[in-house]
Amino acid sequence: MSLVDVRNLSFTYENSSEEIFSNVSFHFDTDWKLGLVGRNGRGKTTFLRLLSGDLPSNGAIVSSTAFQYFPPKISGPEKEITEVLMAEAFPDRNDWEILREMDRMKMDSALFYQPWQTLSFGEKTQLLLSCLFAGGSDFLLIDEPTSHLDSESRDRIRAYLQRKKSFLLVSHDRETLDLCTDHTISLNRTSIELCQGSFRVFMENKTRREKEELSQNIALEKEIRQLTTAIRQTRMRADSIERKKIGFDPTKEHDRSISTRAFLAAKSKRLQSSRKNMELRQRREIEEKKSLLRDLEIQEDLKLYPKVYPGSVLIRAKELTLHYTDQALFLPVTFEIHTGDRIHLSGKNGSGKSSLIKALLGEFDKDRMQGDLWKASSLEISVLTQDVSHLSGVPAELAQKSGIDPSLYLALLRKLDLPREAFSRDIRDYSEGQRKKAAIALSLAKPAHLYIWDEPLNYVDIFSRMQLEELILKYKPTMLFVEHDSVFAEKTASKTLSLIRESDS
Repeated sequence: MSLVDVRNLSFTYENSSEEIFSNVSFHFDTDWKLGLVGRNGRGKTTFLRLLSGDLPSNGAIVSSTAFQYFPPKISGPEKEITEVLMAEAFPDRNDWEILREMDRMKMDSALFYQPWQTLSFGEKTQLLLSCLFAGGSDFLLIDEPTSHLDSESRDRIRAYLQRKKSFLLVSHDRETLDLCTDHTISLNRTSIELCQGSFRVFMENKTRREKEELSQNIALEKEIRQLTTAIRQTRMRADSIERKKIGFDPTKEHDRSISTRAFLAAKSKRLQSSRKNMELRQRREIEEKKSLLRDLEIQEDLKLYPKVYPGSVLIRAKELTLHYTDQALFLPVTFEIHTGDRIHLSGKNGSGKSSLIKALLGEFDKDRMQGDLWKASSLEISVLTQDVSHLSGVPAELAQKSGIDPSLYLALLRKLDLPREAFSRDIRDYSEGQRKKAAIALSLAKPAHLYIWDEPLNYVDIFSRMQLEELILKYKPTMLFVEHDSVFAEKTASKTLSLIRESDS
């Protein structure tokens, strides 16, 4: 057991005016199982890179423990045997240690001797985690280990991490954080908060505290407004007297004469002096009250504009299956999408979920389809794809190109916590999570009969996921979506459509 002491940490990326961290100090125990949460763009990955030494910083990070970052870079050729690649990437690990950890991960040891390219994405993730933990003495910095993984792979990684300690885990998956962590670090708007307990405990305490602090904020803001009004009224009164001392119209002001000017000048001088002293006192009081305002992480309500289709059935499939080779991607399925349905499309990785979405959108080769697929005429669909790398340009320009009101689009981005400074930057320069939010906002801004979302939450922070849950439950749009976040699916879906590979039947 040892401490990691973070002292006066500050960091700003080169050619950027936005400070990521400013004079941050705290410490944590290397025996802890830490979760790291925060909105996209708050610096979670940056913090891991600062700890690992990949980025220079002002301040100090003092620790007697070495740090290892996940995912590590694998520089060897894809065709290389996995055993060889792991020896190059982890030269201080013994094969038997890695195989022991693979066994604890419930992995087949034969995978260690296969070509790297034959492993699935989930198998590669599990193997790399096994290699990292095989070291034994390092503190591990684990960045989004369950992204893009199906439920089976996620469950395996969760069960493995539950038995481990000495790691800092960045994840947007609430179930993973709840099962695998015992402390939480939250990167807030202007501070860093460290608390004991998993994410669920953190959120319960946060919600209770923010209810109390919100009422205090409202009272403080009211007092600040009253003081500001008092300053303005005092200034107007003093300025009025000052104007009266200079000249007068004898036809309108019968109660004044030249002799009153000296009296008004003296009165004005006293009022101006009193005004300045009062303003100083009131401004000091305003600053004191502003310093008491809390660093609240308030989630703004999103809006959606779903259209209502005149018919009940939007899409109908009967004994439908798809294939690229002689083998079908999934066993034949029969289903209907009705107005008001919110269908969670589930299945293991490789079961053809994205291909089925392409078929529903008319983008799949009909020669590779078997069965019947019918879609209602004039059906308007808002689509959110997995890959958002094609998005480019500043947000207002992208909205115009997409036929969307730029003001509405920018408002949605702000509610998803994108800073105003981002509106003048090309979306290609955004973080992964910010790019995904740019795509989500495009879909939300487009009125549609049906919303089809393919893994919408990849890289999206927990707080924004909660916003989207509340949005869907409030507006109840007709949807079909693929998503591995089990909490999100359970809360929002009214039905589940499972695709089963022939090999798994």
